[in-house]
Amino acid sequence: MARHSIYRMRIKLRALFAALVFSVLCSVMYYIYAAPGAANTLWFTYLAFNKDIAEKIVSWKDALVSDSIVIPPEQWALMQKNNISYEFLLEEYKRNLTRWNEVSTTFAPPNLVLKANELCPERLPSMTGEIEVNMTEVNLTTVMNEILLDSPIEPGGHWKPTDCKAKYKVAILVPYRNREEHIPILYRHLIPMLRRQKLEFGFYFIEQAGTNPFNRAMLFNVGFKEAMKRYPWDCFVFQDVDHIPENNRNYYGCGQMPRHFAVKLDKYMYRLPYDEFFGGVSGLTAEQFKKINGFPNAFWGWGGEDDDLWARVANAGYEVSRPPGDVGKYKSIPHHHRGEAQFLGRWGLLKQSKARNFLDGLNNIVYEPFITVHPLYVNITVDLQPMDVDYPEES
Repeated sequence: MARHSIYRMRIKLRALFAALVFSVLCSVMYYIYAAPGAANTLWFTYLAFNKDIAEKIVSWKDALVSDSIVIPPEQWALMQKNNISYEFLLEEYKRNLTRWNEVSTTFAPPNLVLKANELCPERLPSMTGEIEVNMTEVNLTTVMNEILLDSPIEPGGHWKPTDCKAKYKVAILVPYRNREEHIPILYRHLIPMLRRQKLEFGFYFIEQAGTNPFNRAMLFNVGFKEAMKRYPWDCFVFQDVDHIPENNRNYYGCGQMPRHFAVKLDKYMYRLPYDEFFGGVSGLTAEQFKKINGFPNAFWGWGGEDDDLWARVANAGYEVSRPPGDVGKYKSIPHHHRGEAQFLGRWGLLKQSKARNFLDGLNNIVYEPFITVHPLYVNITVDLQPMDVDYPEES
């Protein structure tokens, strides 16, 4: 009788344990799927922390190696002939070892005279460095009045300098849904920064309507196509609405290589989560974006589209450039990815990235936009729908 009681007790305990494990797993899966902002912040912070430790170990190793440089006999003879000491060579080695990480501070002098018929320099004295970030919610009308006091802006948020020729015509593309309160905060910081950089710019906010999961990448493709219809932009910045720059020396122009602007985000402890991280704010010329066929359209929900974009950039033979030091620091407005589900099928699509590159992107997107022109931006509203694409079979 006692043996049967013990047996029944064991069964109950095992059932209770199984139920507890199942409950925990369900909670974890729900947390990852329904609260991707918080879940991925924890994951990316963990990755950034590990990356930071690994880089420190490498730097310590380099420092140890540099203290025991092996000099070939012919090099040693040349050094003696020219009176070059071992200590001098060691210091020169250490200096060159870290030179790549130095931040250039060479900017034009304050008394620089600009000319209306010449290109604006990329490093202007007006680009003073750190921005005082204010995350307080504010009315868009208040921000608009503040901005228009400085100098007029054409409808649609189009502005260009008058004292020199802007080096780039930059279209700022911002996808969003249910984030209207973030727009004035972004404007309050970004427009003064772009004016200091003397770039010609215009703002396009691409709003997703309907009930389908949020598709950030597809919204960028819509914004690119519609912006190109309205003006001959040559540079595109793909900007998250909740990413606020902290340094106005983070030049929003384009270059020979695609640019990743948001290198250090506060919620990731100002560390890059992994080397291929391409999220937050990125920039490509119009030709570069066309060459890679834009963003993929297949990523419904949060996550994965930036990794796919990185793969497209690499497949096209480009290397991603980044601002040096702390120039690429950003603050994130709280409630990131609020109400948006995570895309759990991204890993399968990322495996097929190269094969899908020219099957899914700018060349197959279908949409019907509703466009309104506001004093500070062009709003493009679209109800996105999934498209049938014959993807290659997984190998």
